[in-house]
Amino acid sequence: MDLLEREAVLHDLTGQLQAAMSGPGRLALVRGEAGIGKTAVVHRVVQLADPQIRVLVGACDPLATPRPLGPLTDLAPRLGWPVRTALAGTLTGTCRSNEVFDCLLADLSTHPSLLVVEDIHWADEATLDLLRYLARRLPSVPALVLATYRDDEIGRTHRLTALLGTLAGYPWVHRHDLAPLSRRAVADLATGHAIDAEQLYHMSAGNPFIVTEILAAPAEPIPAAVREAVAGRLAGLSNAARTVVNVLAVLGRRVPLPQLAGILSAPEDALDEAASCGIVRADGQVTEFRHELTRLAVLEAVPAVCRLRIHRRVLAVMRSGPVAADDLALLAAHAEGAGDPAAVLEYAPAAAVHAATRGAHREAAAQYARALRYADCLPPDQQTSLLEGHSQACLLASQLAEGVASRRTAVKQRRALGDRLREGEDLRWLSCWLWPAGRTAEARQTGLDAVRVLEGLRPGRELARAYLNLCQLACYEHEGVAAVATYAEKAIALGERFEDAGVVVQARFHTAAARMLSEGCGWEDCEQAVSGAMARDVPVDAGLLALGMCWLAALQRDAARTTAAVSRAETYCLDRDLLSYALGARACGSWGLLNQGLWTRAADASQKVLSHPSSPPVGRALALTVLGLVQARQGKPQVWPLLEQAASLVDSSCLLDTGLGWEARVEAAWLAGDLESVQAEAQRGLAVLAKRTHPWLSGSLACWIRRAGGAPPRVPAAEPYALELAGDWAGAAARWDRLGCPYDAALSRLSGDAPALRQALATLETLRARSAVARTRALMRARGVRPIRSGPRATTRANPHGLTNREMDVLKLLGEGLSDAEIAARLYISPKTVGHHVGAVLAKLGVHTRHEVARKLHHSER
Repeated sequence: MDLLEREAVLHDLTGQLQAAMSGPGRLALVRGEAGIGKTAVVHRVVQLADPQIRVLVGACDPLATPRPLGPLTDLAPRLGWPVRTALAGTLTGTCRSNEVFDCLLADLSTHPSLLVVEDIHWADEATLDLLRYLARRLPSVPALVLATYRDDEIGRTHRLTALLGTLAGYPWVHRHDLAPLSRRAVADLATGHAIDAEQLYHMSAGNPFIVTEILAAPAEPIPAAVREAVAGRLAGLSNAARTVVNVLAVLGRRVPLPQLAGILSAPEDALDEAASCGIVRADGQVTEFRHELTRLAVLEAVPAVCRLRIHRRVLAVMRSGPVAADDLALLAAHAEGAGDPAAVLEYAPAAAVHAATRGAHREAAAQYARALRYADCLPPDQQTSLLEGHSQACLLASQLAEGVASRRTAVKQRRALGDRLREGEDLRWLSCWLWPAGRTAEARQTGLDAVRVLEGLRPGRELARAYLNLCQLACYEHEGVAAVATYAEKAIALGERFEDAGVVVQARFHTAAARMLSEGCGWEDCEQAVSGAMARDVPVDAGLLALGMCWLAALQRDAARTTAAVSRAETYCLDRDLLSYALGARACGSWGLLNQGLWTRAADASQKVLSHPSSPPVGRALALTVLGLVQARQGKPQVWPLLEQAASLVDSSCLLDTGLGWEARVEAAWLAGDLESVQAEAQRGLAVLAKRTHPWLSGSLACWIRRAGGAPPRVPAAEPYALELAGDWAGAAARWDRLGCPYDAALSRLSGDAPALRQALATLETLRARSAVARTRALMRARGVRPIRSGPRATTRANPHGLTNREMDVLKLLGEGLSDAEIAARLYISPKTVGHHVGAVLAKLGVHTRHEVARKLHHSER
């Protein structure tokens, strides 16, 4: 596994090693919980050490009776004869340990050394005495002593604690804490795996060992290695301590000490013993497991009868006094564990409502699902209310399949109950979520059905929202400003009448968005609507509008606006647990990176969307399309399977709505040299667009017909496409350059003169657009234009991977784990240029991620 987020400690340790070689010597203590990566850091320091430094590595073992001076015995073969002789004498009783200490100190004085002693929390008394002896005398020898230990397994009475107290006064002793991985690092490791990165972080708390084990066996609820590690830690506990751990596992991850004391009498000593094994820890008046997966591993081993008894006891204790809102979820869980359906139906719906009001939609969905498992005894109206709540929570948590299924059932039950108002509202919600599910035609029909039902009743907020839904669909489906405005006016009138600010702001947003899509103006009005929704604290409305800005910016190929919109939307939506919107924004972000020519980053972002099990179909289709285009442009295989898979996730109307999906198929055909398919597919797309106003797609398709040698029809076209279709390739290229789209600018220049063709070729070569480079060279040959360069420079040809000097500079800095911005600052170039170089390095090395680059570089250095 890559050493993520360990750059600072590695920098410090290698610096201390270098300083120790010229004196004075030093002692470095690396500490952290089990699985945090202490050994990995030590191994990396060893690999980075100067070859002239002697490396001595020993370790302590978790033995019932530790080996006397066990680490020294491990490394003895690399020590001088006097040390080996003294050590042998000590083990046979013919020599005292202080003679070994003196000999080792003398040996370290003769040669610059790195002495590693791992896991000193398991050390015997003699080894601890050796460290105490060396630590005091280190300033006189050219050595770095590096010791590791688990700080979660040493308490006040542990023998290592006394040594640490002694070392506290030495200025040449340095301490390094290894922290758990951040959410971002866990998400990076999860890229390419079909797993929810946030759930992975929740289960592992950022522990690298647990993260790695889950990723290695994603289908297993509890990986075998984790289960065995937990069992090994529990094996040495007393019965009382094991009982405490079992009770804590049943109670949940964070347990107040008074609650534990209400179930077990005098648990303090047993709790201290349990904490000493590193599985649980006390934080003030709360005790918790270090990792949720550890708790689940313990819970799995608790007998069912014991679990039932604990749940019933806890439920009785918690119900005996006032119930706080924050305790509702626990009560619901204990009610289900206690086998008490009535209590489940009392607490689970209330817990779901409380979670939803806090924006915890995934928790709300889980609580509604819990209640629905016991809802058969409820009246139909109450059952349907639970289904509606479950659907809403699921949809906001990006559990679309479950949410749509519950809403369909709710529609049927409301119809059977004769509740037309709630039936119309359920139809409207169903329509809203069928669009991101890729079922745009059904979404349209369902939305019309909702309006038909509600128009037969007294006007209210429900009808306002139904008109708003049709306004949104008309915008997404590019029906034109007039169609959008018609529904918007009706929605605004009712929204103002019934004081629904969310309806008003969304209707105005989508009216402005329709103008932007059709006429190129309206961005400022959209921004004002988003800011207004966020200021009014209507998170669901604001999240939807923030996502809409991502789509609009990416669709119009505006690099700067896309970057800003995606960053805002992801931050806002993740903070409010609007996972569906956040994943949609992330998919738009991959599209934006593709437009900017940052193809490696675009592919990485797409993989993150695809690896998240909750990504909505439209987002997945967009990510697959981006991957397919990256593959096509780089001349790699498996392009059409990706595009076909994208098309299979959504209906054909959705491909037109998003724009990219249809255009990608045409471009892929052009890159493959299939000009007949280019014209046929583009003409088919334009025919379907005849009743829509979609200048960014119709203009693009017309340009592809022109590039394939055909005569494009007159269609609405966005500015850069209109300029190219009018023969102003220079104006089109300049417009693409201003938008931050180098690839599109190069394509426009293919219609230009010899200098323009050479500029296009240079850009495409920089982007590593192999397929487009081949097409451009063929075009230049046909026009009698020669490229300025005939091939790579001599230094590039001499490089085993074909890397240029600048690419080698970037490669070395990638190996240090630097970001694009940090590399740009180091090399005095722009981050965008760095992005192009990174893409070229990855392509030439035949890898897909920055982590693979670092790994490959590391292996080549060994």
